[in-house]
Amino acid sequence: MGPHKMKGRRFPLLPLRGLLVYPSMVLHLDVGRDKSVKALEKAMVDDNLILLCSQSEVNIEEPTQEDIFRIGTVAKVRQMLKLPNGTIRVLVEGMERAEIVEYLDNEEYYEVLAKEQPEEESDDPEVDALMRTVLTQFEHYINLSKKVTPETLAAVSDIEEPGRLADVITSHLSLKIKDKQEILETIEVRMRLEKLLDILNNEREVLELERKISQRVKKQMEKTQKEYYLREQMKAIQKELGEKEGRAGEVEELRAQLEEKNLPEKVREKTLKEIDRLEKMPASSAEGGVIRNYVDWLLSLPWSNKTEDDLDLTKAEQVLDEDHYGLEKPKERVLEYLAVQKLVKKLKGPILCLVGPPGVGKTSLARSIARSLGREFVRISLGGVRDEAEIRGHRRTYVGAMPGRIIQGMKTAGTLNPVFLLDEIDKMASDFRGDPSSALLEVLDPEQNNTFSDHFVEVPFDLSNVMFVTTANAVHNIPRPLLDRMEMLYIPGYTELEKLQIGTRYLLPKQKREHGLEPNQLQIGEEALLRTIREYTRESGVRNLEQQIAALCRKAAKKIVSEDQETLAIGPEEIKDYLGVPKFRYGVAELEDQIGTVTGLAWTEVGGETLVIEVTVVPGSGKLILTGKLGDVMKESAQAAFSYTRSKATELGIDSDFHEKNDIHIHIPEGAIPKDGPSAGITIATALISALTGRHVSKDVAMTGEITLRGRVLPIGGLKEKSLAAHRAGYKKILLPKDNERDLRDIPDSVKEDVAFVPVAHMDQVLEHALVEQQSGPH
Repeated sequence: MGPHKMKGRRFPLLPLRGLLVYPSMVLHLDVGRDKSVKALEKAMVDDNLILLCSQSEVNIEEPTQEDIFRIGTVAKVRQMLKLPNGTIRVLVEGMERAEIVEYLDNEEYYEVLAKEQPEEESDDPEVDALMRTVLTQFEHYINLSKKVTPETLAAVSDIEEPGRLADVITSHLSLKIKDKQEILETIEVRMRLEKLLDILNNEREVLELERKISQRVKKQMEKTQKEYYLREQMKAIQKELGEKEGRAGEVEELRAQLEEKNLPEKVREKTLKEIDRLEKMPASSAEGGVIRNYVDWLLSLPWSNKTEDDLDLTKAEQVLDEDHYGLEKPKERVLEYLAVQKLVKKLKGPILCLVGPPGVGKTSLARSIARSLGREFVRISLGGVRDEAEIRGHRRTYVGAMPGRIIQGMKTAGTLNPVFLLDEIDKMASDFRGDPSSALLEVLDPEQNNTFSDHFVEVPFDLSNVMFVTTANAVHNIPRPLLDRMEMLYIPGYTELEKLQIGTRYLLPKQKREHGLEPNQLQIGEEALLRTIREYTRESGVRNLEQQIAALCRKAAKKIVSEDQETLAIGPEEIKDYLGVPKFRYGVAELEDQIGTVTGLAWTEVGGETLVIEVTVVPGSGKLILTGKLGDVMKESAQAAFSYTRSKATELGIDSDFHEKNDIHIHIPEGAIPKDGPSAGITIATALISALTGRHVSKDVAMTGEITLRGRVLPIGGLKEKSLAAHRAGYKKILLPKDNERDLRDIPDSVKEDVAFVPVAHMDQVLEHALVEQQSGPH
């Protein structure tokens, strides 16, 4: 026993889990582990003293020396009570600190040598000051923390020993074992108080933060609950009044609509976000209406709604033939598109541009395309559109903002793959409001239009399934980049025979229906129709013809009603009685061969025209006078023809100084139609040579072609339209540039049968065919 006395006393050791006992503390412990129970029993046998040390980790069942703190508290066992579940409840009272010096070998329980550390007395006034500060801080702690009762403060205030005060206060704090152990291990009283002060300061700060947070949370909770309660009340009131006008009802309705729609993820998120914004808006806010309008647009667009294409070629061909006579090329192109669609399943919508004069059926052909495909049809007119926002929409921030015409059209169609007709694409204009044709580039570009961005909608919209069809009267008015993205289909106009068929098959039955006439109530024979076509219309299309037929039907209806006739037949001779004096003279413009008068052919936006060019030579000083509404190109053609004639004067038997003695007047009558374009050179030259040589020009010949200074004939455009015009006017021979020979295959056979087409490469050939008798000497 002697040698151990130096090192310390022998104690049974009770390791504590999640608990720490200070000297002067009295508390109950439940002991359940075998070793601990045996240690207790040993203490009871000896002197009721046991060493209580804490484990560093709570969950270790069999702690080793490393798991147990070196400093603990020697405690006296006051009471022991065996509980029914086998554990023992003990009442212990902490006596003083002790440090484990050495573990002794003992299988049954932990036994150690420990050296007691008695409290040291202290008269340091600084310690007193520290005691007071600690008490004050503890008071703050109690106020903030609801875990410690105010009575505890009274009990603690009475303690006079500084060390004990530190121990008791620490025992009341909810700290980690590690921190409590630190206080237990601090033997020196002053140091212990200082550490405690630090801990108290920290705890107080944490508690204050906790309190702030909990107050904030509480406020938010209260606000949310209040809002919820008020909202429910509002719903109940609206229900009672039978109203759903409130914003809440509106939002609910929009959410329900959103659920029904099959929207892409991005669009769905955007719509939900906007609906949430709408919900939070005060009812008085003007922006609410803007958001509502926007959500309505998002919900009403066809994001995923498609119609199934009817890919039956025979049926499609039948539909196209039913609606239109002729127009072989455009019909063929539509059937090709259908065939490819059938093979590929997904084809980026082609962009067709139907180009032709008014009244040839461009718009109605687009409608037939939609019918043959079984798609929806939408038409927007671009005539006079000057504002970019018309195509791409306004930003939502503007008052009265709307999406562009394209998105509006898609809403009208209600499907992702309609046939979309952009009418009059050549009539767009650009000014200070932007360039709408540039905005159309994105719409009509198959590479870009799958993410078409409208300023109003903001979410990209897919236009790649749309079949765009555009119409135009003239190609040269369409901006180049736009032209690039389109495939041209030319509809040049109809021959007389075609007009007759269209009149008989379509226009007459349609007008009879519209004027309330039975099919057999009014008979108009082919002869009468032909006369109407020849003498009352002069056009490429059939719009004028339809108006004349409508006039016949109107007048017939009046006659049937007023004279109480059952049926009425109109023959060719009676047309005059119904439609008045013929507007146009059918047949050749000139009744006999003339000198200095030649018929030229011109192309205009409304089709082909015949132009009579007159030249007269009068004594003067060599002036060249040009009259008629001529454009620059036409004037240049006249100058070139004049120079050519001068260079060939001797060969042609004309005085070489004719230009010095005479004034030459070139006149192109034909009303006030602006005439321009490179196709009148050979006509002017022929008229000039005829006038100067006194040779007659054949009345049956019409011609078109540009001239060079050396007399070569250059190619021109619009041959088909010009040929149809010459055929309408009854000319028998057309002179055309040799280079245009390849275009003859586009000319209908019915025209080729009536008219002789003569390709010419040089002015000499032109004169050969155009001038009748041999020259009669200088003029």
